[in-house]
Amino acid sequence: MATHPGVASDTQPGLVLSMPPAPARSPAPLRGVPADAPTVLLVDDSSVQRRIVHSLLEAAGAWHVVHANDGLAALNLIEAAPPSLVLTDVYMPRMDGLALVEQIRDRFPTVPVVLMTGMGSEHTAVAALKAGAADYVPKRSMVTELGPILERVLTNARAESDRMRLMSGITGRSGRYVLDNDPRLVGPLVAHIREDLLAVGVCNRHSVTRVGIALEEALLNAIYHGNLEVSSKLKENGDGPFHALVRERRSQEPYSGRRVQVLSRVTHQRATFVITDGGAGFDVAALPDPTDFENLEIPSGRGLLLMRSFMDEVRYNATGNRVTLVKLRSAD
Repeated sequence: MATHPGVASDTQPGLVLSMPPAPARSPAPLRGVPADAPTVLLVDDSSVQRRIVHSLLEAAGAWHVVHANDGLAALNLIEAAPPSLVLTDVYMPRMDGLALVEQIRDRFPTVPVVLMTGMGSEHTAVAALKAGAADYVPKRSMVTELGPILERVLTNARAESDRMRLMSGITGRSGRYVLDNDPRLVGPLVAHIREDLLAVGVCNRHSVTRVGIALEEALLNAIYHGNLEVSSKLKENGDGPFHALVRERRSQEPYSGRRVQVLSRVTHQRATFVITDGGAGFDVAALPDPTDFENLEIPSGRGLLLMRSFMDEVRYNATGNRVTLVKLRSAD
């Protein structure tokens, strides 16, 4: 098996050429490396291996390289000055590569991590990818693959960073959506609207969850009770009869031809959602008070309680087939 000078062969683990040990941090940047070149944090407990990989990085492209001898040291360096990318070994004392991936994912989610894997670490590499690693490079292929893999990861990381910068400049979003009577469409639509709320800044991470729950209740009400005209009272003796009638009416006229219309307007100060179903409506004045203790346990009261608790305004039109929900900007 051909090996690069100084790179361990998979048939002879740990075999390296004798080279001067690398310091905990890299020496001054090489001449010719632009000041704005990406920074790679190289993490390995072996100073010799760090020096070898450092030389491969120099050969592969223009990088500023910073060294750390284990995962804990790497986290301290990231906290002080986040790098463009982390390149880490798998097996290290105190904190191994997998634990480092998990810590970076939770604490520094914008910093991508690439693992260096050797023979016997394939399962750890798979676990690391599931835990949030961006990619991995086999040690036996580092001479040819290290540069292209890091470039690919950095290109994608820059694209995501640019997207987030663009999103931060958004002052508002609006959308119109038409849903058939498949409740499986509700989750994806709510997830899409949640992204709008966070991107524009009208909600924080806490309030966006509550708004999502309120929207889900309103959309399901429009499908089940508006378009399909299935009463929540059927749930009082179990969900079976309720869902059986839902399945029947989804393929039965006139219910099957009805649609839910959704209008979404999101600005920095408020989010407004207008949800209209194709049903006959209901007597709005006859709505039970969802905050009345006697109504808390009945299925028909739960959705309205959540909507009124999580939104600043909940208004129905006179017919009862349209609901408007308003959420004002959350306090930071």
